[in-house]
Amino acid sequence: MNLKGRTALVTGASRGIGRAIALRLAREEAVVAVNYHHRATEAENVVALIHQQSGRALAVQADVGDAAQVRAMVKLITCELGPIDILVNNAGVFAKGDLADFDYTQMEAMRRTNVDGLVHVTRAVSDGMKLRGFGRIVNLTSVAAHGTALSGTTFYAATKAAVIALTRRFALELGLHGITVNAVAPGFIPTDITTGGRSPAEAQATIDAMAARAMVRRTGLPEDIANAVAFLVSPESGFITAQTLTVDGGRMDYIAHP
Repeated sequence: MNLKGRTALVTGASRGIGRAIALRLAREEAVVAVNYHHRATEAENVVALIHQQSGRALAVQADVGDAAQVRAMVKLITCELGPIDILVNNAGVFAKGDLADFDYTQMEAMRRTNVDGLVHVTRAVSDGMKLRGFGRIVNLTSVAAHGTALSGTTFYAATKAAVIALTRRFALELGLHGITVNAVAPGFIPTDITTGGRSPAEAQATIDAMAARAMVRRTGLPEDIANAVAFLVSPESGFITAQTLTVDGGRMDYIAHP
């Protein structure tokens, strides 16, 4: 699964799942661009950890929802690190809400990052991948897109369902050029996004409740998702495309017919 000689861009890589992915790809000897929006210090810390392991990395600021910023980011990465071979569209935001209580302005913010951001970055890197006849793209969706019974995720799920649809469409469009496009759908992973704003006791209660919904009786770790991404961007995965790999410990709370 060695990625030596490859340059990877991981969006939203300053913390949580994105951070774990950046570190995992660096461990496989990829050169890693660590994208961030606001958290410069955290992104630089990820770069420092990669440097400590004798890897190469660069922190790059850009709002993925802004197409102009994305184009400038990709140009900078290409100049500093080399052409981008691997893209992990990880950047995402979450706003809680269901039909009766949702503020549509929150939906717009989620769509801008979770959907538009994915499109902007994919467009910015795909032309170069086409020219070289190689590319690995992995999009982070969510089990929410499959339809879990967890309250407050209705409209977030809609944006992540769009990610799955785009994954399949982009795979169809780019496959002839040697580019694979897949998605990973994480289950519940305790991060700042999923447990933020709760007291330690409340956070632990949430973790315990979500663990009870999984067949393996635990919640996931960012590294669980990073391992799946590392496989999908590896040389060994070249015949896998248009797929969504669910990494959720066997969640048992999907909305489904008996």
